[in-house]
Amino acid sequence: MTSQLKSIRPFIGAKDFEVSRNFYRDLGFEEVVLEPKLSLFSLQGTCFYLQDYYAKEWIENTMIFVEVANTDEFWKELLTLNLMEKYENIQLTPVRTMEWGKECFVHDPSGILWHFGEFINDTKK
Repeated sequence: MTSQLKSIRPFIGAKDFEVSRNFYRDLGFEEVVLEPKLSLFSLQGTCFYLQDYYAKEWIENTMIFVEVANTDEFWKELLTLNLMEKYENIQLTPVRTMEWGKECFVHDPSGILWHFGEFINDTKK
């Protein structure tokens, strides 16, 4: 393809739309309500659509990787948000180091698994 790609914006669902909206705002994303059951969330140029739709098999099999500059720093900031105290059914998994880099995990209130990580020497796998 010769056309220039500009962004990728996945659509994700929510078991409880209002709870998920609050969760992502607490995580630092800015929300733009597009329709009553659809919002665009963005943070530093990274965007996704959150929709008021839940299909258990789909949600429980959704994973999103977000590259961050420093996983250890991201993890420390994440802990200051007290998300575990504010939301039921979320999980935070500390930073782990592998041969390709580092990552930590966040399961959102619906069960979507977010990977936040960095690559060693810009080796992207």
